[in-house]
Amino acid sequence: MELAATGQQAVRTATPADAERSRTWMPPEQYAEMVLKATAWACVYFTDEEDRPLQMHSVYSPEHPWQLVGGTMDPGERPWQTAVRECREETGMTLAGPPRLLATVYGLPGAGWPYSTFGCVFDGGRLGAAQVRDIAVSPEEHDEVRILPLAEWEALMPPRDFMRLRAVAEARRTGTAGYVDTWDWGNE
Repeated sequence: MELAATGQQAVRTATPADAERSRTWMPPEQYAEMVLKATAWACVYFTDEEDRPLQMHSVYSPEHPWQLVGGTMDPGERPWQTAVRECREETGMTLAGPPRLLATVYGLPGAGWPYSTFGCVFDGGRLGAAQVRDIAVSPEEHDEVRILPLAEWEALMPPRDFMRLRAVAEARRTGTAGYVDTWDWGNE
């Protein structure tokens, strides 16, 4: 409905019947069936001392071959706990806090995954040459660790994965948290 004189959209005023409907109680279990379902994950952004991003080559995900250190949250875990656990499992390194959130990443469901995804990317800091050499790759998940200048990653990654990596690098560089909401599953 438009207001004839201004062309602006009219705002409907709530009625007493609207207020009564909004007070209808619903059991939490019933409400939970109606809300968004999402898979949550957390990962860690490491660079070397020259600020070149570190990523790991996945053995199980050809569509997303290069990944940050991290993974899906387990039930009962908080995002930082996931990042710490996944880092230890995938690299043998133990993260020390406090956590510094660099970015949040959201993706809509699609052909590749039936749920939305929500992730937290934490800053793992800069690794020295000895720390990089000591990374113990978990062969069930990854077969290589690589460090490259940011621009060189673009040719090795799908566009949306590189966009996320670039946003995380920018967040670290500027100190302003990144927000990526276009990491959708699309028609993969």
